[in-house]
Amino acid sequence: MYIAMNRFRVIRGCEMDFEAVWRGRESRLLQVPGFISFHLLRGPEHDDYTLYSSHTTWASHGDFEAWTKSGAFRAAHERAGDPNRKVLHLGHPQFEGFHVVLSETASNPAASARPRP
Repeated sequence: MYIAMNRFRVIRGCEMDFEAVWRGRESRLLQVPGFISFHLLRGPEHDDYTLYSSHTTWASHGDFEAWTKSGAFRAAHERAGDPNRKVLHLGHPQFEGFHVVLSETASNPAASARPRP
């Protein structure tokens, strides 16, 4: 398995706009071979930004690379460099890729999502 993450430093006050962009996007991931899951994560707040990460899980690094070279990838990211689009984050996203070494899952996904005391 392979996990691909992009970190975004979203300008304070633009969090809802940033999330709306993701919610309103036309995701093409479900049709991509090797795609397993997607998550948009909201992290800690800082003085001038809130940290977010997009997180995709793939069957293999090769599947992820094939996605990045596909027409579906280009279509999904075609507005990313639009100069008329409101700036929502500081700088470019920071990419991080990970080969999964060890993985555990709960038989009841809702149980694993519950906060621990």
